Amino acid sequence: MPGTFLAGAAAAGPTFQGGILDLIWNSGPVVKLVLIILFGFSFISWGIIFYKARVIKRALEESTEFLEIFWERRTLDLIYEEAKGLSGSPLSNIFRAGFIELVKLKRGRNAGAIPRVDPRGAVTVEADLDEVLKKIRWTSAAEINHLERYISFLATTGSTAPFIGLFGTVWGIMDAFRHIGVKGAASIAVVAPGISEALVATAIGLFAAIPAVVAYNYFVSKIRVIVKEIEGFTDDYMADLRKAFEKELG
Repeated sequence: MPGTFLAGAAAAGPTFQGGILDLIWNSGPVVKLVLIILFGFSFISWGIIFYKARVIKRALEESTEFLEIFWERRTLDLIYEEAKGLSGSPLSNIFRAGFIELVKLKRGRNAGAIPRVDPRGAVTVEADLDEVLKKIRWTSAAEINHLERYISFLATTGSTAPFIGLFGTVWGIMDAFRHIGVKGAASIAVVAPGISEALVATAIGLFAAIPAVVAYNYFVSKIRVIVKEIEGFTDDYMADLRKAFEKELG
């Protein structure tokens, strides 16, 4: 009886003894296309992961350093000079953008520019601060967009890669059963290689999706912390500028 089974397996074809690379190489054209797409997703995702990890780490560290400078040195000129070397901090970039706009405004006023007035003809703090505050808000939005850039691709990879891999698996299994029907044999030696080739697509899909999902959740949690810092600092900064203008006009 065992001899009969071995004879049948030998007649069906040689036993497959290759590794993962052989499975990929011997897979059908559709499965290979799916694998190429998945490897592309994985390659881009890992590039984004390393890039965003460096950006977010630098933003957190330099923002902490900038806040220490901001609260210790209350002179805007001194804060600006020390903030020049902290370009990786969103808070530093927001401060410097507002300070530069403030300097431009003061230079315009010293050069004899006509100050903005309200309908009653009085110079108002709101009118003078309008351009400065607008610059601060735009810079805050730009910094948040910079932090969130490319993150959506990780979410896309995490949600679509398993389904792309599943498509390759389903197609591979269909192709394997078609070969079984053509050969008229259903021994394990005939079925196993085709099924193995098909399952590789699902495995690669999970390989691409799992790190992307983990990294996405991690980055989103860190970005939320930084966004809260940006919002809090922006409010404090605009309040300080308002007080400075009121003192100057008073």
